[in-house]
Amino acid sequence: MMTLAVVVFLTFFFFFLTLKIVPQQQAWIIERLGKFNQKREAGPFLRIPFVDKVAYKHSLKEEAIDIHEQTAITKDNVTIKIDGILYMKIIDPVSSSYGVFHPRYALTQLAQTTLRSEIGKIPLDRAFEEREHLNEQVVRVLNEAAHSWGIECKRYEIKDIIMPDDVRRAMELQVTADRQKRARILESEGMRQAEINSSEGKRQAEINVAEGCKQRMVLESEGEKTEKINHAAGEAQALQLIAQATALALHNVGEALKKEGGEEAAALKVAEEYIAAFRELAKESTTVLLPANPADASSLAAQALTIFEKIKTRVPKLPPVASLR
Repeated sequence: MMTLAVVVFLTFFFFFLTLKIVPQQQAWIIERLGKFNQKREAGPFLRIPFVDKVAYKHSLKEEAIDIHEQTAITKDNVTIKIDGILYMKIIDPVSSSYGVFHPRYALTQLAQTTLRSEIGKIPLDRAFEEREHLNEQVVRVLNEAAHSWGIECKRYEIKDIIMPDDVRRAMELQVTADRQKRARILESEGMRQAEINSSEGKRQAEINVAEGCKQRMVLESEGEKTEKINHAAGEAQALQLIAQATALALHNVGEALKKEGGEEAAALKVAEEYIAAFRELAKESTTVLLPANPADASSLAAQALTIFEKIKTRVPKLPPVASLR
């Protein structure tokens, strides 16, 4: 019984030493008698105790490596401090085990020297603007070297750039001056545009006023023209009516003179008008021409009748005049 127990114990002991399990996303490098034998990935496997040895264990996950702060000098001789972070992944565990002694240390050192070299090619102002270009250059150089190490550099990111205090203050002053300059330029442009808009507005207002005055004068002239036309038409119509009325009156007078006693009536009317004329003349002037015997009314009537006879013999007979409508 004792022997059986020893055999069972030794069996389990050797089985425990022989059976190994590789976790997920890991790769183990197995050496047999100090020489590379095989690469084992996730899952169980058996090894020979005291003959096979797990020499290296590599994680196949993407890993972030902190690149410590370092000093670099820009193209314009400004000393800055810069740090970053590197993302890498092992794609060939065998080359990573035997291609370089300490792959992560080698990558960090190469990243630092490459970044210092790239910073020395650009001035300080561009160092802040070209972070993406610097990151791409570091990744390119690292991949060229790390390909033989079985490592792939995914990306590199610059975390912070620290410059001297005096340089930082100078840059802040420069930024402030640039902002003030842009503000003054924008203000002057605004004033210029305001003046342009104001002059355009005044010009448009003057044009509108001139157009209004022009239209007002046109309307006034049209009104005056219409008024004069209407006035002239009215006067012409009035004169025509007066002429017709006068003609009708003269025609009636002529018809009345042909009747019996018409001439005596006309003489009487002329005498009355003659006397009335002398009366009005005496009112309007201080000098009055009187007949030789103004007190003799018969003499005045005779003179008036004589004038009437002369006028009658000189005026031709007129055709009949149509009555007023």
